[in-house]
Amino acid sequence: MLEALSISLNKAAVFGFVMYILGAAVLFALFQFIYTRVTPHKEFELIRSGNVAAAIALGGAVIGFAIPASNVIAYSINMLDFVVWAVIAAVVQLLAFLVTSLVLKGASARIKNGEIAAGIYIAAVAISVGMLNAACMTPSTN
Repeated sequence: MLEALSISLNKAAVFGFVMYILGAAVLFALFQFIYTRVTPHKEFELIRSGNVAAAIALGGAVIGFAIPASNVIAYSINMLDFVVWAVIAAVVQLLAFLVTSLVLKGASARIKNGEIAAGIYIAAVAISVGMLNAACMTPSTN
């Protein structure tokens, strides 16, 4: 038992874990920072005031980013590879919001007004795009 534990908790494995979890935390925070600057409404201000639609929409966006980012961690060959593909995941997620805003007219105003239906739709699109994004970032076996 101790031998198995020492094998799985070797220095390289622990170092890799620390590097990836720190990298993921930084990119996760950076994604939220950029996303909340790109959207016309102020998510955190709205959430602090109890706006459920804003919480749902932002929650979907961060989940939609985390799904492909976690997939990239699992398949990346090094930290640079992880960062490059996580940035691509973030860009795709930002584009998904912009396209959703074109489809759902007045999306930002609807979120500001607390329209839960708009929040759910935006979150659903973000999560769906994140899942598709993650699937596309899986290495092929060819």
